Amino acid sequence: MARVLIACEESQAVCKAFRARGHEAYSCDLQPCSGGHPEWHIQGDALEALHAEDWNLLIAHPPCTYMSKAGARWMYPTAGSPSKERYRKAMEAKEFFMRFLDSDVPRIAVENPRPMKIVGLPEPSQTIQPYAFGDPYSKATHLWLRNLPPLMATLICSTHVPWVQSNTGAKARGGKSHPGIARSAKERSKTFPGIAQAMADQWGPLLEEES
Repeated sequence: MARVLIACEESQAVCKAFRARGHEAYSCDLQPCSGGHPEWHIQGDALEALHAEDWNLLIAHPPCTYMSKAGARWMYPTAGSPSKERYRKAMEAKEFFMRFLDSDVPRIAVENPRPMKIVGLPEPSQTIQPYAFGDPYSKATHLWLRNLPPLMATLICSTHVPWVQSNTGAKARGGKSHPGIARSAKERSKTFPGIAQAMADQWGPLLEEES
């Protein structure tokens, strides 16, 4: 039985998918879990949990607020230099992100939306969309992988709508945008069931071969 840490997850979507395969998986977040299994949840600092135990697989969802390309208008409130305060917060978020990616866990996946170039994150291993895994929404998500294969699409939806607001630049120019389906930060950051299942089904067997 492999030990899996899902850092910065309160929904327990990924945690439950790995538990269903028989792995000792734990979600970890500063917030209480909303997935119905507090016995599988570590409420506290994810970095402390990371270093307190030995893990076979780390899947991390570090906060993206200050790094995401969606926040570029706040990074550059006026033409020219970036906001010093916003840049400082972005660098703090990057440091947090990199501590997961650079950890000594044998297999690692770190997830985040498309970052701004100014943040300087490494190139991602792949970009995935919920609509490639059975959920009819678009929300481009990058994965940074170590000792894990890229996720393969499982069920491609022929139609889909944006999960988060899109084409805000077009709206500012008088064009069309989509308000997105998600209405809160928690909804915007959710892991879709199809992606969580793909992680467990495609990465779980690698752990099972080693146990």
